[in-house]
Amino acid sequence: MAYIALYRKWRPGSFKDLVGQEHISRTLSNAITSGRIGHAYLFSGPRGTGKTSTAKILAKALNCEHGPTPDPCGECEQCRKINDGSSMDVFEIDAASNRGIDEIRDLRETVKFAPVDGRYKVYIIDEVHMLTSEAFNALLKTLEEPPAHVVFILATTEAHKVPATIQSRCQRYDFKRITVEEIRERLAHVAAEMQLDAEDEALTMIAVQADGGLRDALSILDQCSALAEGKITAERVRQILGLVGHDWIYRMTRALAAHKAQEVLEIIAELLRDGKDLKQIVAELSLHLRSLMIYQAAGTVANMDLYAEQDEVLKEQAKLFATEQIMQIIKRLHEAMNEMKWSPQPRITVEVALLALCRPEAAAVSPAAMPAAAADDSRIAQLEAKLAQVTAALAKRPASPAAAAPTTAAARPVARPMQVQAAPPPEPLEVTAADAEVWDTLLKRLREANKMPILACVQQGSFAGMTEKQFFIQFKGSLMASLTMRNYRQQLEALLQEITGRELHLSCSGEDRPMVPPPRPKAQPRTEAIPLPEEPPAIPVDLNDIPPEERAPLETAFNYFGDHVVEIEDDK
Repeated sequence: MAYIALYRKWRPGSFKDLVGQEHISRTLSNAITSGRIGHAYLFSGPRGTGKTSTAKILAKALNCEHGPTPDPCGECEQCRKINDGSSMDVFEIDAASNRGIDEIRDLRETVKFAPVDGRYKVYIIDEVHMLTSEAFNALLKTLEEPPAHVVFILATTEAHKVPATIQSRCQRYDFKRITVEEIRERLAHVAAEMQLDAEDEALTMIAVQADGGLRDALSILDQCSALAEGKITAERVRQILGLVGHDWIYRMTRALAAHKAQEVLEIIAELLRDGKDLKQIVAELSLHLRSLMIYQAAGTVANMDLYAEQDEVLKEQAKLFATEQIMQIIKRLHEAMNEMKWSPQPRITVEVALLALCRPEAAAVSPAAMPAAAADDSRIAQLEAKLAQVTAALAKRPASPAAAAPTTAAARPVARPMQVQAAPPPEPLEVTAADAEVWDTLLKRLREANKMPILACVQQGSFAGMTEKQFFIQFKGSLMASLTMRNYRQQLEALLQEITGRELHLSCSGEDRPMVPPPRPKAQPRTEAIPLPEEPPAIPVDLNDIPPEERAPLETAFNYFGDHVVEIEDDK
């Protein structure tokens, strides 16, 4: 007798044999028991989770000689025919190869005929999302009102590609990923029945690599049993699957934490000489860092379906990084994995990413630096408080004798109070991807709010970086920088606070003259204040009275300079 693969031999034969889909098996069993059998079902979920197996179980439950029953016997003629695929009443259609309108028209013709042997004609359409739009349209009416003896079961891994008109005519059941523990228990049961000697660590490793699919897990176990030459060990599974291994990943993690670039490159070179795949190396390193991140957050990785590791190692290596640093490293590794798809030299891409992570400045926050950062924040707060006290004391000081001299009623202060604007950064700031995203979001918000004057003004500048408290914009000239600060600063700062969730102070500068705080005016000895000419009164301007061709430039001028219009006398 020909050898049967494990995933075929151990395909579930009844609802109670389904692994990890109790919510579906219970619902279908109750529906069959109560006689509420639907005419169309949609089974969706990841590969290898039991969609086609459940469809066959449902077909047997409907056509079993002792049924309809939620527990088909599997021994009667109808059950045996459905199991071996020879039943004249159960049709399995692969939509990937039968996706056209002609095949659906043929199906519509055959549904009219009564079943040959059983009670129901069951049509199982696998990967139904592969049907064309015309084929879906041809199936609509039949799917909505099929003959009483017909049941449709549609299976797909991408339910979002199935038209809503089809989904609304079906009872939808979502199959979930099977947990690592459930897969490991099933593998242990199969190994015991097949008299395979397998280590628990090896079975756990297979369950993790199956990624929620029991069929994939059984296929891996079948491959390992053929090549293990006796006991299935974790080392043998690692060799068969091309896994990197915990020891290598732990060494690389310690080297990254210590910023040892040479050791990281040597580890990569050794793994590649051993035939390991670059993508697998980066993937396992990401999984290990994910375990460290969750261990820091929850104190355990139990029931998390993670990379199988010991708590002692996680406890030791979790101290090497701060949580924010781990997240940044994982983000950079994922970027490298995306770049590898298009890079002519994937090894260089990975080495560049790892070398960047080995740089000390790549560590945004380290455990040792956290107390120092907190101390710096405390000192800055104290200095700000003292500065506020000094400013208040200076404001309460009595005026100087020169300033206290008698003045006329028409006298004015010599200098008006001017707004002190923040100076630009002493050197160019590094603009990160997150900072650039804030700038793009700011422009998008202005465009969505139809604040075109502000947008037109801001777009004449370029984003120059940001710190925890300041947001810098660089203009080509100081005029636009001054206009932005004077007219739009409050609105822009309010938008920045909405986007970032923290208070940011806008700082604009021009290339020809940076906007630095104005110097404090020096006190000049005077006997009396110099009277200044009174500011001329504003002239009311109604734009509706101005012709359209002259109104547009005036509106633009008002947006930039304000609408305070005065009359200028011509001195002659």
